[in-house]
Amino acid sequence: LQFVESGGGLVQAGGSLTLSCAAPGFHLNFNSIGWFRQAPGKEREGVSCVTSTGARTNYSDSVKGRFTISRDNAKSTVYLQMNSLKPEDTAVYYCAPGPDYYDGPKQTFYCLVGVHEEDHTWGQGTQVTVSS
Repeated sequence: LQFVESGGGLVQAGGSLTLSCAAPGFHLNFNSIGWFRQAPGKEREGVSCVTSTGARTNYSDSVKGRFTISRDNAKSTVYLQMNSLKPEDTAVYYCAPGPDYYDGPKQTFYCLVGVHEEDHTWGQGTQVTVSS
């Protein structure tokens, strides 16, 4: 299952970009989907995730309040709206499927940032460069 990320580019600090994630020929409706990024010389880190239905989202502290994840299951596409971009957001961004977790007391599902399917093969990613 090959994921395709797109929408990256060069933007000035304070600017915005919207990334897209799709798996051509496959439906993504049955998994949570997470966004990840890897900056030069650093390990890949989780940025955000959204549950399979889109009902719940989660963000890393570094992007909370600036990034918004969403999904359109009819189009089998997941988006990452990035606002107020900073130079430290510069990285290659990837998406990957992950599990929905069940919250018994709340009777709802949730996802965890940074968790992905173990056998996932990473796509090419999309480069985001933020200039100061």
